[in-house]
Amino acid sequence: MRETRQKKERKEEVRTGTGRRTVEKKNVRGAAVKRTAGEKGLRIGPARKSGGEEAGRRKIIAGEETGRRKNIAGEETGRKAVRTGMRKGMEKPRVKNDSQAVKREEKAAKRAPMPEVNEVKKLKAEEAVNETKIEGRNAVIEAFRSGRTVDRLFLLEGSQEGQILTVKREAAKRGTPVKFVTRQRLDQISDTGNHQGVIAYLAAYAYAEVEDLFRKAKEKDEDPFFILLDNIEDPHNLGAIIRTANVVGAHGVIIPRDRAVGLTATVAKASAGALNFTPVAKVTNLARTIEELKERGMWFVCADMDGTPMTSLNMTGSLGLVIGAEGSGVSRLVREKCDMIASIPQKGEINSLNASVAAGVLCYEIFRQRNL
Repeated sequence: MRETRQKKERKEEVRTGTGRRTVEKKNVRGAAVKRTAGEKGLRIGPARKSGGEEAGRRKIIAGEETGRRKNIAGEETGRKAVRTGMRKGMEKPRVKNDSQAVKREEKAAKRAPMPEVNEVKKLKAEEAVNETKIEGRNAVIEAFRSGRTVDRLFLLEGSQEGQILTVKREAAKRGTPVKFVTRQRLDQISDTGNHQGVIAYLAAYAYAEVEDLFRKAKEKDEDPFFILLDNIEDPHNLGAIIRTANVVGAHGVIIPRDRAVGLTATVAKASAGALNFTPVAKVTNLARTIEELKERGMWFVCADMDGTPMTSLNMTGSLGLVIGAEGSGVSRLVREKCDMIASIPQKGEINSLNASVAAGVLCYEIFRQRNL
């Protein structure tokens, strides 16, 4: 019994000690945990505080940068508005009631450039000095039937309407050169915008016949002296040559029907009134006309820098002087029909002259030989 009681007491002491140790261990562990949590709190608190301060500073910097950018953008917008206002202030105000002019401007802006721009400019320049131009089918038909001389006729290509065919027939009867062009080209030339596919240019003066030139020479009892022009397209050159022809006593000028300028208002102005006294004849084929005039006893000399010096040639008697276009000169076929080729003596570095100037020099040499 005594041994049993002793064993129980030892066991109780063991349990009591073990429990005490367990409690002590738990207490120690709890204190350690508390200390660790406290230390973490001490570390986390300052870190969070410094992180907040850094984020705040970043937000402030970002706000300042955004403000600067907005200020710069606002200043640039203001400068653009000022420049735009200045440009608008410098522009001429558009008249509100002139709707037709506005439509013409918009229509002109939409037009694409054409390859015949130079020719269009030339036509517009002629119109500036009151070139006679008519537009519309009925107007052109009546001009033909009334006996007016039509220098050039522009028709809409591909058109086979009844009145267009009538215009073609009237032009064929009178030998009027016809050029078929696009509608856009006609719109460029047109003033009214209602051309109906037909635009005609009338001659400022009536053309003479070749026989009229012989008649004038006979009236003066002189040997015929004619000036023949091969593809002269500049109206100022033609006008100047007609003026020279009158001064040197030539009895008339002969021009081809195609690829040459006609008797426009520009030509009349450049001739300084000589067109009223010097007849101008228009022929279909210049080379054939030379052959016909040769049969009537005329001799022909053409201008070319590779020819014989003009002072070495005999240019008296019945004579025709042939002047070619600038650049291309006298065409090969016409040159072959001529009896003589005359050159103008030169000394400078430039080896060519304006067509009207060359004609004037040769005309005065012919005048010298015939009259002095």
